[in-house]
Amino acid sequence: MKFLKLIRYQNLLMLAFMQLIFRYGFFKIQNVSLALADWQYGLLILSTVLIAAGGYVINNIFDQDTDQINKPNSVIVGKNISETQAYNFYIGLTVTGVAIGFYLSNVIAKPGFASLFILIASALYLYASSLKQMMLIGNIIVALLLSFSVVIIGVFDLYPATGIDNQQEMRIFFSILLDYAIFAFMINLLREIVKDIEDTDGDYNQGMNTLPIAIGKSRTGKIVFGLSFIPLLFIVFYINKYLFNLLFVTLYMLLFVVGPLLFFTVKMWSATTKKEFHFLSILLKWILLFGILSVVIISLNLKYNA
Repeated sequence: MKFLKLIRYQNLLMLAFMQLIFRYGFFKIQNVSLALADWQYGLLILSTVLIAAGGYVINNIFDQDTDQINKPNSVIVGKNISETQAYNFYIGLTVTGVAIGFYLSNVIAKPGFASLFILIASALYLYASSLKQMMLIGNIIVALLLSFSVVIIGVFDLYPATGIDNQQEMRIFFSILLDYAIFAFMINLLREIVKDIEDTDGDYNQGMNTLPIAIGKSRTGKIVFGLSFIPLLFIVFYINKYLFNLLFVTLYMLLFVVGPLLFFTVKMWSATTKKEFHFLSILLKWILLFGILSVVIISLNLKYNA
């Protein structure tokens, strides 16, 4: 159980679920030509999850002192699992994930794509060791990595199956993936900054230079408040331009994505306590999940022409 907490299994399950949703809740329903067999796609998910798990482990290793202040009851490395064991877990998870990436790159006859897995693993290590201490840089890196877990589906499952006869169709599906990747980036960037506000005390004691440390919690909260209008307007524009004729999709998006995001924006303006920021961070995670699930609603709505 301690190992599961170390790799933050809830986040990994959400990551795997998100990737399953796109293949079986969207591409399969729309009868899209795909490059990977089901078991190979399972390996793609496994590779992504293993590398992400390695990222969580190395982050926990470097965050031991910070977590003693921010989350003393959740400290695992140095308490339940030794640092040496944690490093062994990190190496095993990361090497296995990258190795699977090498195999899949050869399966689709694009061996150069294996470098993507190395880059992701390297970025996670750099984030944990140094980048997270730089104002906004670490936040942007984490948000980009999450969004890339959506893009990589297109890279390995759509692109290799694209030919002259289906090029236009594939371009549309790839653009939809990019739209969701942009959505994931925006929501996760907000969440990373909110988490920085929540963890200001511990980060300050460790000499980090996060945004709330540099300009204060209150000002950072107001910046997040302002930034939250970007995904809000993006989603409203997207609904109006592409989804307005799909009644169930429009209702779903308004109830489960736009509504909660608007609630987040309102609460962000007045949030001051650690408890409030923690709640808002969890809320953003749910908004991200319901946003990704909307692809299933879109797919079913299109299929049955409701």
